[in-house]
Amino acid sequence: MQYAPQTGQAELSGYTQASRMGAMTASIAHEVSQPLAAILANANAALRWMARTPPDVAEARESLEQIVREGQRAADVIQSVRSMFKSKELARASVDLNQLVQEVLALVQGTLEKHGVVVRTELDEALVPVTGNRVQLKQVLFNLVTNAIEDRRLLVKSELESGGGVRVTVEDSGSGIDAKVIDQIFTSFFTTKTDGMGMGLSICQAIIESHGGRLWASPSATRGAVFQFTLPTGGE
Repeated sequence: MQYAPQTGQAELSGYTQASRMGAMTASIAHEVSQPLAAILANANAALRWMARTPPDVAEARESLEQIVREGQRAADVIQSVRSMFKSKELARASVDLNQLVQEVLALVQGTLEKHGVVVRTELDEALVPVTGNRVQLKQVLFNLVTNAIEDRRLLVKSELESGGGVRVTVEDSGSGIDAKVIDQIFTSFFTTKTDGMGMGLSICQAIIESHGGRLWASPSATRGAVFQFTLPTGGE
């Protein structure tokens, strides 16, 4: 029996599609499970605070506020994933990246305080808006910030590039990235974390590139890792 080349191509295409679907499923599970776990933990904490005599309303309120933030985080992830399956062009509008940075930092404020992370921002007030999908760009910033949460110091910086684009930098003070694997960290399923699935950075890179930009990593001049991405401005 002859084996037609078209048959092999079809099978290869099927394997590729199955692989991509598996990667997307893993990504959804990874991105949604974290806020859901946080919601469950904070709900149990709120119940314990209210069961005290007298109830500690202030602590219970803080737990409930954290639930709201984590719920919004999960909603943003789901909205981002849904948008990837739409056949029509993704909705894009003018986006203020400085505002987006502030929203993400507010979203993870409780986690940052819990880990004792000191955040410093250097946001260019003259930054030009970019044109993009707000939910997806917020997801990129969220992933880059949360990747650095285990470190003690975090710098988030925005600036205009000489060529007219916009650059955002997220720099931490951790152990940095091994030069041997720095070219692999954006590959699906590659991770340096024991509980990681290696999906976040690959998705971030895909989002930035779909916006006409570039995302890369490099070692810090002192210690830690530096993640940077550039985007064209709205007028380009």
